[in-house]
Amino acid sequence: MPTAIAVTSADLVLPPTDQQTPAAAVLPAPDSRPLDAALADMQMLLEQHGHVVVAYPSSVTTDHERRLFAVRAILESDRVALLKLDLPPLGTAVLVRQLRQLSLCDFSPGIIASAARLLSHYIYAGAVLNSVAKLDRVPVSLKAHLKGWMPGSQFAVLAGPQPQLIRIGQGSGLLTGPEFGAQFGTRMLTARGALPSEWVTDTLAPAWHVQDVQEAPLPDQSPRWWGTGKLVEFAAYLPDITVLYQLVASVRRERCHWCGMELIGDRCAFCSAPVPAPENRAHDSGVLNQGTSPNP
Repeated sequence: MPTAIAVTSADLVLPPTDQQTPAAAVLPAPDSRPLDAALADMQMLLEQHGHVVVAYPSSVTTDHERRLFAVRAILESDRVALLKLDLPPLGTAVLVRQLRQLSLCDFSPGIIASAARLLSHYIYAGAVLNSVAKLDRVPVSLKAHLKGWMPGSQFAVLAGPQPQLIRIGQGSGLLTGPEFGAQFGTRMLTARGALPSEWVTDTLAPAWHVQDVQEAPLPDQSPRWWGTGKLVEFAAYLPDITVLYQLVASVRRERCHWCGMELIGDRCAFCSAPVPAPENRAHDSGVLNQGTSPNP
């Protein structure tokens, strides 16, 4: 069975791109699911899939996050990875779907979990907002804060991979788009809040050479993440599973020195242990290494 992908709310589970893409398990908030039931849910996922990768946005409530850690601690399981993502909720949903796709590939659970950090750099997630006065997850200048209180103002904000903010209007320019669009193609997902704006579909998508724009319901955590419910959220991404597979497969693999899981990047997604620096790694003591430099 493929590695199980889990989320903290059903609105982070986007429709599959094909008939093979598996669904994601939903781990509800503590006020809607008692602890004993949450433990049983996680135990069942582990029995069926072996490993569970839980992805959730940084805007999730503190109680919900504590529940996730409590369940993992009570079960004393080293087969549960908890990924707190800095992406906005819609971008998180896109990344979750990509992990669901990759779970069917020949990657180990450690590679799938640590691939989240890599793939997040290829998701251009942002929003059009009526105000940035309460936006605290993207750097906002004092001038933009002051303009955020002016009636009728609209701002385009890019949260990642590089934060950017512009005020929509004459001569405002555009947000910096993905560089991979011309070579691999780009799709965009949008989610509308209480803001009547067509700027994303009429202006941004053509400028970014987006091949297809689809709409999804606005995630419940989006107003909390962006600081306002008057928004249009968007996320541009790589849709081709073949390209995603090549991205992950091209990165050097390591073995976690603490828990033994495979990983890519500089940190294990399951136990959070960092990859030792080359000069601090243990080396074989066999005769082939005698008299050689300890540096690789």
